[in-house]
Amino acid sequence: MADVARLPGLFEQIWLVAGLRWRILRNNLKTKERLWDVIGMVISSIVGVVFVGSLSIVFFAGTIAFLQNHHEARMAILFWGIFLWWQVLPIFVAGFSPSFSFRSLLRFPMSFSAFYLIGLAYGLADSAALASLVWLATMTLALAVANSSLLPTMILACALFIAVNVTLERLLGSWVEKILSKRRSREVFLALFVMAMVSLQFLNPILQKYGNSAKPEAERIVRYAEVFPGSLAGRILAGTASGSFSAAATGTAGLAAYALLFGGLLFARYRTQYRGEELSETMAPSRAATKTVASATRTPESPEIGVLPATITAVIGKEFRYLFRNGFVATALLFPPMLVLLFSLQFGGAHPTALKRGVSPELFFPGIMAYLTLMLMAPSYNSFAYEGRGMQTYFMLPVKFRDVLMGKNFVAVSVLAAEIAACIGLLQWRVGLPRPPVFLATMGALIFAVAGQLTIANWSALTFPKKMEFGKMSGQRQSGMAVLVAFGAQIAFGTTCGLVLFAGRAASNPWLSLEIFLFLALAAVGGYVASLESLTKLAEKRKEALLEILMK
Repeated sequence: MADVARLPGLFEQIWLVAGLRWRILRNNLKTKERLWDVIGMVISSIVGVVFVGSLSIVFFAGTIAFLQNHHEARMAILFWGIFLWWQVLPIFVAGFSPSFSFRSLLRFPMSFSAFYLIGLAYGLADSAALASLVWLATMTLALAVANSSLLPTMILACALFIAVNVTLERLLGSWVEKILSKRRSREVFLALFVMAMVSLQFLNPILQKYGNSAKPEAERIVRYAEVFPGSLAGRILAGTASGSFSAAATGTAGLAAYALLFGGLLFARYRTQYRGEELSETMAPSRAATKTVASATRTPESPEIGVLPATITAVIGKEFRYLFRNGFVATALLFPPMLVLLFSLQFGGAHPTALKRGVSPELFFPGIMAYLTLMLMAPSYNSFAYEGRGMQTYFMLPVKFRDVLMGKNFVAVSVLAAEIAACIGLLQWRVGLPRPPVFLATMGALIFAVAGQLTIANWSALTFPKKMEFGKMSGQRQSGMAVLVAFGAQIAFGTTCGLVLFAGRAASNPWLSLEIFLFLALAAVGGYVASLESLTKLAEKRKEALLEILMK
């Protein structure tokens, strides 16, 4: 039909695609689960707006200060901050950015120019891009207030800077998508990237120790940054303010060259996609190899745990296989000890790098345990995320759902216990442990917080499930309401534990907190056991919704 029907104009094609996206969103809102998800995302977006607004004040004040003190060249610092934010943040918040597949547009009779412009438009719709645009507008407003004569130059610099960032972000995203089309490459890439990001946090302790001797080398390296977009945007303003039009022209030509270069590379990349490039994890066809008949071998069964029923043992075995099969989650198990080591270097011990005096183990140890619980309990609020079509097996077999929940909770508690044991060893080495009353009270608080959160997490996993896939980066986030439930529960339990620990210190009774936590832990464990039957009924009641969400 594309050969005989009239192809709509460029802007008409873009309008039709926008209408399609609106209809998809409107239809998704007709389901109750999707509506709650959107509500949760709206509330989370409000937090993001507050964050962006707070930094806008910083950018406004920084611009005013640089201009009033005639340090226009230092405006490059602000441009560099926006540049790094725009290019790096989308990797961290890929699940919250537009996840529409551009290749799916090619099923429609669309011209390449429309496809290219829509790709750029999605680059501007990214959360990092929206925040960056707000900050650039704030800097422009501050410049208009402090020195309106530079306003035309600022508008030109911002326009070129936006063009460079949009094309570069889209280009990097497209190539990363191609490189990471294989699951194993995605897992290796993410593991290396996140490990590198965490390792960067150790730069501060290193600079504290070797900063003075490394300063000349750092200044030499910074000079090489003058040819990159952040410095070029600052050079345009500095050159115009000082009357050096050659410097302003150099900065303008440099940004324009970057925009043309990245735009051309993006054009070539989108042209390849437009001509039918297909990214798939399936193997290329090849001649089938002749196989000899091998003796049948029995598939290894799950390890048996004598004190637990066979159904719970089977779920535990499956969960551990899923854990080590998922490279993202398995790599994340290395982060808690690394972060504990980092915090102990900065805030604990005899010679902390961030403080003049180290934090006492009486305060440092409970804080670290609370942080570990915050990190490691979060996945339990969406514990059925990776079940996929296997979710229907739980309802087909003669298995009580309470056994499924207990198996999943057993694995979560086992991982938590192993991480806490490793971190206690690190704390003993780096900072030292607190007095026995505080140590035992903290352990009691952990039992209370974990048992209490497991009950809420099981309810959240059944009420607000969200499908996730192994080895996939884009769209891998929990339901918006599940995030809010986890956030609220952790605040409630953290506040309760903090008040109990404070009450023990205020009463001058070192064992009072432990006695209170033992009572609360018994109540939390009893509530967890009592909730299993109700959660089994809830799972049966929500069977259709669970299967629809997790198996689609």
